[in-house]
Amino acid sequence: MSARLAFTKYHASGNDFLIVDELEGPAPLVDVPGLCDRWLGVGADGVIRVSAGSAAPFHFGLTNADGSQAAVSGNGLRCAGAFLHDRGQVTGDIVELETPAGVRRVTLEFRAGRVTGAVVSMGAPNFTRAAIPMAGPAWETFREQPFDVGGGLTFPATALTMGNPHLVLFVAEEPERYHVEHIGSAIEHDARFPERTNVEFAHVRDGEIAVRVWERGVGETLACGSGACAVAVAANEAGLAPAAVTVHFPGGPLTVERRADGEVLLGGPVAHVFDGTADPDELA
Repeated sequence: MSARLAFTKYHASGNDFLIVDELEGPAPLVDVPGLCDRWLGVGADGVIRVSAGSAAPFHFGLTNADGSQAAVSGNGLRCAGAFLHDRGQVTGDIVELETPAGVRRVTLEFRAGRVTGAVVSMGAPNFTRAAIPMAGPAWETFREQPFDVGGGLTFPATALTMGNPHLVLFVAEEPERYHVEHIGSAIEHDARFPERTNVEFAHVRDGEIAVRVWERGVGETLACGSGACAVAVAANEAGLAPAAVTVHFPGGPLTVERRADGEVLLGGPVAHVFDGTADPDELA
């Protein structure tokens, strides 16, 4: 019988993760898609493994629900920061984590001594096709250009990376009116995005933004931190939203601030859900 996998579940505006503590050494291997399955497993958008870092005190590793790897996750980082504080690994309000996209700083927010929210510094956006990556001349950008999603629908769209690729579609009506599963899945696997892409359906209204998101390697999620940043930055570039804006997802609002130095800050609530264990053999 294999060793059981211990995990802790957190969510940030409904974007949920199972966090595995590997600070003392590797945890048992597990079938991530089986663990994340919402009917036959525990259920989550991904599994985060927190271990000792080299460029920062902690290393953040994220596996999506389909088993693919993700370089960064704004909401996942905020959840990992709360987890490390709750486990007594940090005593202040600052947590630095090393990711494949670089070091990210999380600032924790407290109420009655408990972590209830967090802000993460997500770095600066990059619009070049080479960085996203997106097919085409390396230093060209794809900003506010028509994107045919099929079925006679074409939306103005912007492609960028926030450490992971995004295509932001600016839709004229509330996002609920669009078939996100069909359109999002097709665009995720579009040949123009060799590493696939996240897809946001963004509707600007009254100075704020309503969004539904199709996450690469996961499907539609209740919220997406890097997606919120991508939407806010793309809308700001297009003159549709201010540098600081609230982005509304089905799971709740997130706040994004694009600073003058290019840094993008992502904030919102974080909550511990429960602790548990799983038998890897039962998920294989």
